[in-house]
Amino acid sequence: MILLTSTGESLFQLMVVLFCFVVVLILTYYTTRWIAGYQKSHSYNKNLAVIETLKLTTNKYIQLVQVGKNTYYVIAIGKDEVSLLGQVTGEQLKEISSETEEIPTVKGDFEDILHKVKERLPKK
Repeated sequence: MILLTSTGESLFQLMVVLFCFVVVLILTYYTTRWIAGYQKSHSYNKNLAVIETLKLTTNKYIQLVQVGKNTYYVIAIGKDEVSLLGQVTGEQLKEISSETEEIPTVKGDFEDILHKVKERLPKK
């Protein structure tokens, strides 16, 4: 009878911990969404927007920044510097985006890829 009681208590404790975990996850999810919406609605940068960012190294980026409605600048950002690379028009962006629309995909299923990786590993 003692074994049954301790098992029941352990199961109850597990259920309480799982319930608390789920509640914390739900609260975290909705709090994060609320904060993101709040920051988005209270943004003071109405005329500036970062359209795209390309990471070159750990602390070097190229960014496409929209200024106003139809002005776009390409800038390089380093650790301690920001450099203007050039200006791009909206029409050029549409041409660029239509050329790079094809996203490379991996052909084959997971088992085939795993088998190819295992073949490349050194044998022991």
